[in-house]
Amino acid sequence: MILTYKTYVLEYKHPFGVSSNTRSSTTSVFIKLEYEGKMGYGEACLPAYLGETVEGTIAFFEKAKPVLIKHKFPFSATQIVEEIDKLSNANNPAKAAINIALHDLLGKLAGKPFYEVMGFSRSEPMATSYTIGIDHENVIEQKINEAAEFSILKIKAGTKDDKALINLIRKYTDKPLYVDVNQGWKNKEEVLDMLFWLKEKNVILIEQPMSTNMLNEMAWVTERSPIPTIADESVKRLKDLDQIKNCFSGINIKLMKSSGLTEALEMINYAKKNNLKILLGCMAESSCATSAMAQLMKFADYIDLDAPQLLKNDPFKGIEYKNGNVYLNDLAGIGVEPIDTLF
Repeated sequence: MILTYKTYVLEYKHPFGVSSNTRSSTTSVFIKLEYEGKMGYGEACLPAYLGETVEGTIAFFEKAKPVLIKHKFPFSATQIVEEIDKLSNANNPAKAAINIALHDLLGKLAGKPFYEVMGFSRSEPMATSYTIGIDHENVIEQKINEAAEFSILKIKAGTKDDKALINLIRKYTDKPLYVDVNQGWKNKEEVLDMLFWLKEKNVILIEQPMSTNMLNEMAWVTERSPIPTIADESVKRLKDLDQIKNCFSGINIKLMKSSGLTEALEMINYAKKNNLKILLGCMAESSCATSAMAQLMKFADYIDLDAPQLLKNDPFKGIEYKNGNVYLNDLAGIGVEPIDTLF
């Protein structure tokens, strides 16, 4: 297998605000794995809070090239993934890109979609949330109007006055909400009071309300919470789940954290065995990585796979959005094709 890569700046339709920062773009490094005329595609999306760099990601790809080039079809995806993972203790987005591209390539070599190669049925269409970042009132109103076809909205909280933010949202829509605090709240009693208030405002779940180093407080909140509490920043990979399983109601699995589809499936199995709810999420990925994650929708309680809808220069074609639902296509692999100018 021959690996090539290209850096690409994904630009948002609107500046994207969360509790800690606002950004207008995110860089991804896309890869192509080529074997006997077939191409598999992957993506390493690099939002700043992950602590990964373009330079470090490319260096990892260079390190992975000798591992990949020695394998011949039919190759063992499990063996390759294990070898790639041992190259570094970090670089999860880079590992995810290779994992995604590998499964895309395997599907294309077999002429089958990813889910069929893996031995499970195709996911039915599923409603995704549409994210409304922190912004000024007139822009929030515009974003809500742009999300008219979506039945669920995701609100980025952690502001100075989150009740005012939610009341502002309720001025324009009564749709169910996911609220993502991105570690923005500090006091467990105040958090619990807020969750009871949010439930009355038709909030379905809360993501990462408190800091990653406040697990005892989160366990206390979760035991009393009227709505599911979902771990995001507190969990990256499978090894993290034992520590947090009694602190949250569920987990947000993202390919850029989990190092790809292989471990995402392992995390799903763990969650089901331990009665944890499953939210499949994304960072700021294009249709490449988002389409890969969408292959696993059938296992999810909730999905937040709207990232391509927030971009104005998505370089891939993949999943389709209809009436706020995510639809898989019939293409082999993860179901994506790049625009002509990407590679």
